[in-house]
Amino acid sequence: MRSLRLFLEMIKFEHTVFALPFAYLGMLLAAEGWPTWYQFFWITVAMVSARTFAMSLNRLVDLPYDARNPRTAGRPLVTGALRPAVAWIAVFVSLSVFVLSAWMLGPLPFRLLPLALVFLAGYHYTKRFTWLSHFILGFTDGLAPMGAWVAVRNSLFTQEDLPAWLLLVIVTLWIAGFDLIYACQDVEVDRRDGLYSIPAQFGVAAALRLSSLCHVGMVLGLVALGFICALGWPYWVGLVLCSLLLVYEHSIVKPDDLSRVNVAFFNVNGYISLALFFSTLITLLWR
Repeated sequence: MRSLRLFLEMIKFEHTVFALPFAYLGMLLAAEGWPTWYQFFWITVAMVSARTFAMSLNRLVDLPYDARNPRTAGRPLVTGALRPAVAWIAVFVSLSVFVLSAWMLGPLPFRLLPLALVFLAGYHYTKRFTWLSHFILGFTDGLAPMGAWVAVRNSLFTQEDLPAWLLLVIVTLWIAGFDLIYACQDVEVDRRDGLYSIPAQFGVAAALRLSSLCHVGMVLGLVALGFICALGWPYWVGLVLCSLLLVYEHSIVKPDDLSRVNVAFFNVNGYISLALFFSTLITLLWR
């Protein structure tokens, strides 16, 4: 049980709360309501296994850097509380489950699987050569609602699939925006270790301004999504709540005061994700 607890701590399993709802958003909009239970089950399996694969691999790939960073030096793989062999087993098991779930969801999800794997396995390395890594991470997460859309519609390249592409843009901007905030904590470490990030390259104040722009873009994308999908008033209530939470998130993080970054990063984003999911669900079931 202790190893399981340490493993879940390593991959931050509880943070699935702000990853899964956006994937379900793609599922709900594609189905224009609740999908079949078969689709719901395999989409959930796909999302959880994909995240477990990516997070386990991330901890292994970044192990040398985590050991030198005071913020991450207490992680189970760094302290030796969890053996790397356990993380490697998790990588291969979760990858196998992810491949199986893509196959179970239909021919198009299975054909697009290699593209998803390129980003899930590759984004960990981007911080070594480009400060655009925040946006590549966002794009990788944005593939989740797009994948859920494909799983339901088995389609991605027609005019009717525009909401899926819009969700990709929305999640890319959302994740990039709050990753910019989170990366502000590691400016000195990133500069010391030669890692690339926008805060390390251009300064914390510039990074926070860009984060604000990303989240303004995210809200505009959600407005466009609401009009394109003709969503009712519960969705717009959720969007107003989401906007207020974003304003709050940016109000508690300052260039000279990063003490509340974790509140902004984990708590507020969890509320945003849940607010959008439930408001969209109510909207679609209300019809």
